[in-house]
Amino acid sequence: MKTMNIKKVLSVLLVMLALVVTMAAPAFADEPASSEPATTQSAQAEETTDASTTSAKAIGSAIAVGLAAAGGALGMGILGSKSSEAIARQPEAEGKIRTSMMLTLVFIETAIIYALLVVILIIFVL
Repeated sequence: MKTMNIKKVLSVLLVMLALVVTMAAPAFADEPASSEPATTQSAQAEETTDASTTSAKAIGSAIAVGLAAAGGALGMGILGSKSSEAIARQPEAEGKIRTSMMLTLVFIETAIIYALLVVILIIFVL
């Protein structure tokens, strides 16, 4: 039974990775040719470097947010199922279990938001 859960998680992660790679493909698209020719080879090389840096930022950001969201969703799902089981076993401890669950959910969501902030900094600052 545990092997089945691992296979499900791996298949979901594989699908997410395929989506990230598919969505990152436009980052490698050629830019339209400008009407003004490049004056020097160094200017042309600088444009190529900027494009590859932007592409790397886009791919890295997509992977970072995807992994953070996937990990957070997986953790929240496991937490919800385990807390439901715990409440079913000990209904008298429902208040304590629910409080602990909500606090843990807040911490998980905060970690995901921090990942999003780091990605935004990577895109716009670096």
